[in-house]
This record gives sequence, C-alpha cells and structure tokens, in this order.
Amino acid sequence: MLGRNAGLSTKITAILLAFFLAALAAITLTLFISWHLEGAAAAINDAGSLRMRVYRFAHFVARAGSGATPDAQFAADLHARIDEFERVLNGLRTGDPTRPLFVPKRDDIPAALEDMTSQWHDQVRPLLARIGAAPTPGARSALAAEFDELAPQFVSIINELVLRMEHNYARNTNILRSSQVALIALAVIGTILLLRFFFVTVIRPLHDLHEGVQSMSEEDFDARVPVLSNDEFGELSDGFNRMAAHLQHVYDTLEERVASKTRSLEQKNRELEILYDVVAFLREPADVDTLCKGFLERVQKAMGAVASSARLLDLDSRNLCMIVHDGLGEEFLDREEVLACGECVCGEAAQSGGRSLTLDVLAANLDVTRDACARAGFRTVSATSITANKRSLGVFNLFYGHSQPISDTDRQLLETLGQQLGTAIENQRLHARERELAVSEERNLLARELHDSIAQGLAFLNLQVQMLERALAEHREKDVAATVEMLRRGIQESYEDVRELLVHFRTRVEMQDLDAAIASALRRLAEQTGVATDLDVQGDGAPLDPEAETQVLYIVQEALSNVRKHAGAKAVSVGLRRGRDGLAVTVRDDGVGFVEDDESLDTEAHIGLHIMRERALRIGGQFAVRSSPGRGTEIRLQLPRSNKVEA
Repeated sequence: MLGRNAGLSTKITAILLAFFLAALAAITLTLFISWHLEGAAAAINDAGSLRMRVYRFAHFVARAGSGATPDAQFAADLHARIDEFERVLNGLRTGDPTRPLFVPKRDDIPAALEDMTSQWHDQVRPLLARIGAAPTPGARSALAAEFDELAPQFVSIINELVLRMEHNYARNTNILRSSQVALIALAVIGTILLLRFFFVTVIRPLHDLHEGVQSMSEEDFDARVPVLSNDEFGELSDGFNRMAAHLQHVYDTLEERVASKTRSLEQKNRELEILYDVVAFLREPADVDTLCKGFLERVQKAMGAVASSARLLDLDSRNLCMIVHDGLGEEFLDREEVLACGECVCGEAAQSGGRSLTLDVLAANLDVTRDACARAGFRTVSATSITANKRSLGVFNLFYGHSQPISDTDRQLLETLGQQLGTAIENQRLHARERELAVSEERNLLARELHDSIAQGLAFLNLQVQMLERALAEHREKDVAATVEMLRRGIQESYEDVRELLVHFRTRVEMQDLDAAIASALRRLAEQTGVATDLDVQGDGAPLDPEAETQVLYIVQEALSNVRKHAGAKAVSVGLRRGRDGLAVTVRDDGVGFVEDDESLDTEAHIGLHIMRERALRIGGQFAVRSSPGRGTEIRLQLPRSNKVEA
C-alpha cells in the first residue's frame, strides 16, 4: 500500500500501473485461450475429416472390388488417398502454430491420438496397401470385405478422440467466458476505485482550494483550507494557508508599509534630484576649478553641510591639494591646504578606491589634522573619494557643525557623486589633451604644406638668384633674361601658394557647407588656370562633424592644387556621393598622370599625396589613388557613416 507521505503523482502512477497490469494480464489470458481454442477447433475439424476419409476408403475399395476401376488407376488413387490421410494425421500429431492447430494435452487426448495412430500404422494402412497391391478384382473384393469389418473399429477410435477434444474445447470456452466476465467486473470495480481515488486525492482538495480562493476574493483573510495529505495538494494547501497568513499580515500592516514606501520614494526622488542637478551642471563646458566649485555648492546645499572643500591628487608628490572650498576659515586653510595621501580621514578616502568615509571628530583620537577640524568647530566630517575608471583623482569633504549620522543611502549617493565629478574632471582633461593633439597634428601638416610649397619655392628662387649672379658677373645677357623670367615665375607661384594656404586657413572658419566650399575651390581653380571644372553631387545623408568636413575639404583642395601644379589637365571633376555606406569623394583629371610606384616621381607630388592620406586616416577614412601615364589621375576618399554627426 502507498503511504500517506507518498506524492500524488506517485499514487496516481502506481494505481494506474496496477490496473494496467491487471487488464493486460486478463487480456493476455483471453487472447491465449482464444488462440488455443482456435487451434483446438482446427484439430477437431481435421480429426472429424479423418472419419470421413475412412468411409471414403471403404466406398472406394468396394467399388474397386467390383472391377469398375482399372488396376493402375486404382492403385494410384488409393496411394494418393493414403498420403493425404497421413498428412492430416501427422498435422494432428505435430501441430501448426501458424494456422493455428493444436491437439489439447489434457483428458488423455494425446494417448487417444497415439492409439489411433498405432491402429492406422498397424492394421488399417497395411490392409489398404494389400488392397492396392491385389492382382485381381476378386482378391481386392476379399480384402475389401476385411476392410469393411476393420473400418467401424477404427472409426470408433477416431470418434473417441474427437469427443475428448470437443469436451476439452467446451471447458476452455467456459474458461474464456469466465475470464471475459471477470475482465468486465475488473473494469467496473477499477472505474469505481479510480473515481473514489480521484475524488479523495484531487476533486475534494480542489474544491477546498476553490472555496478558499472565493473567501479570499471576498477579503476573508482568515480563510484556511484543511491539509489532508502530504502530497502535492497537501503542499499546495499548506502554501495557500501560508499565503493567506502573509496576505492577512500585509493587509493589517498596509498603511505602515505604504508610509514606509512613501518615505523611501521621497528619499529616492531627493537622490535623483541631486544627481540630476549635479550631472546637468557637470555636463556644461567649464574648467576644473569651476566644475569643483559648482559641484560643492550643490552638494553642500543638498546634504545640509556648513562647509565643503575639494582636493585633487598630485601624482608626483602624492599630496592632496585643496583647489576650491566654501565656509572654511583662514586658520583651517593654512593647516589643511596640502595633505599627504593616507593622512587622516581625507587621505584614507583617497586610498579607499571610491568609498565615502565619515569621521566623528569628538570621538576620534586627535592628531594635527583632526585637531584642526575640532578647532574650526566641526563635529562630523565626510570624506568621499573622487574617482574615474576606478582611479582616485582626489577627495571632496563635507563639514557639519553638529553630530550628523550619514546613512548608507547617503553614503552611496556621495560615492556616486564622487564618480560623476571624477568623470567630469577626467573628460575635461581628455578634451584638453585632444585639443593639444589636434593643434599639434595641424601644425605638423601645416609644416609639411609649407615645406611642400613655400620652402621649396624659396629654395628654387635662391638657386635662380645664384645663377643670376653668375650670369651678371659673366655678362651673359640672354641667361640673365631667362633667369629673371624664372625668378618672376617662381615668385608668382610662391605667391599663389601663399594665397592657397591662406584660403585653407580661412576655410575652417568661413565655410560651413562642404558642397559650397568645394564649388568655390573649383571656381578659383578655373579662374587661375582656365581648366574646365565640374561638381557632381548625388544622394542625401546626415552631415559630417565639423572636423571631418574640414579635413575632406583640405583633401579636395590639396588634390586640386596637385592638378594645378603637376597634372597639366584640361578638365577636372569632383564627385560627392552620399548614401547608407557613408560619403564617397572622387577627384578626376585628364592630365598627364604618373606611374603609381615610380620612385622618380616629383617629391613635391609625393608629399601632397602623403598629406592627403594622413588627413584621411585622421577622420577614419580610406584613401586611394589610381593613375597611369597619359590617362589622368583619380583620387578617391571613402568615409563610413560613423563620421556623421549624431542627432
């Protein structure tokens, strides 16, 4: 039997399995009996057919004795009938499961079969064989008379066998019917037991739970359900009772909980207001001192402190240097302006990795620094680390004139504010470094452009002046005139280079539309050289950021400058194509072109291509040049979408 502590699933599985096994056994038994009955019925039919075959033997032999059948045909037919009788008899003895055919093993049926077989082999078959071998009809007639006397005895033996098999068949049929009746009774009893089982273990607990839920929906939190077992429904009932008790407790303490949640929400709103105010201020562009001063004003007011200060860490000396303060006296500032890292609560906070520490001045052991706080009239000091990327940048302090306990929530708020201030300071320093780096890179490019244009032009003019001096000294007037012309051209080219550089400098300030700026550069090229120009703008897209737009314009201007100086082109075209993949810029000319890997290429042209490639890399672009002698040059710049201005 299943115990009380057994699970519901275990109980259901065990009961259903038991009924299944019982039903399976009953069905198997009925199938087995039916199979044997079918085999017994086939055996009865075959045994009954043996009687008919004996009578046919007698009739056939009697006709043969009268000479109505030829001898040869008679013998063949008689042997065929004997063989058929033998086949049926052997089938009864051996059985045939595939048919099926079985001779029952009870009621001395196998012994009766053996008696019939012996009678056949010992008397009947030999007599039939002699009849078949008789030489004359007269001899056959005499033997037929003998067979007529033997046949009734043999038939009586067969009848006895058939009667025994029929009695056995009737008994097995009764057993089959009894098993079927038992199976019906088992199904009825099993159904009743299953209904009772499911009523006790499932329906009644569900009804109790339903009533409990109805009571709970009517706000009757005293409702409980009985725990009738230790199965799943018992656990469910126990869980329902515990839930009801919890709901009753919650309902009884609802007002208190609402008040507590309200206070918590007010505290969270206060924290969010402080964070929003401070973060909004820290996002404004300002220097470090202004950031720290505005930060302290807001935090001091929000936290109710009477004074505040901010110290930044000097990495070289490992000292905390006070940079801004509010509400601190001169004596305190003289003693606290510089503090060693690790000294007092301020120095400990700087080494705490972003924690906020609180010092009760009256309860602390007074050393020099803590004595300064006590002399200034402070009773509680809060020191919070200023961090960025888990790296300490300094400490900010809040000073209270009375004992001020700082809760864990306020401490977490101060730590978050310290991280925000540290991030703002670090961002300001990074922006300053970026500006310095941008200026340095632009100066390097400017130096290269000056070297490319003015410096090389002046070197050329210096060489021409030396040649002019030698020509004057040697009174070579033709060389003087040619050299003066070269000087004039060199001065004009240097002048144009200077004007072009000045246009580059003005472009960053004056030009705000890339398309218009490139169109203006093409107009200047056409006016200076008479080269046919064309601008093809296709597609729409978000604008580039100002730095990228300026660098694209510089690259186009440098390409047009190379066309003017080196290409000898008759036409130049600039294409701008905007799309989902970004911006593609192409500059094509029909000039003389060059061999891309030719080491003898003009150094000035090489410097110009190098400058354009560096500018493209600065803004994350891909720069490519295609050229061949006599087929012009194509410069291509591809900028991905990441250089677009974000909305």
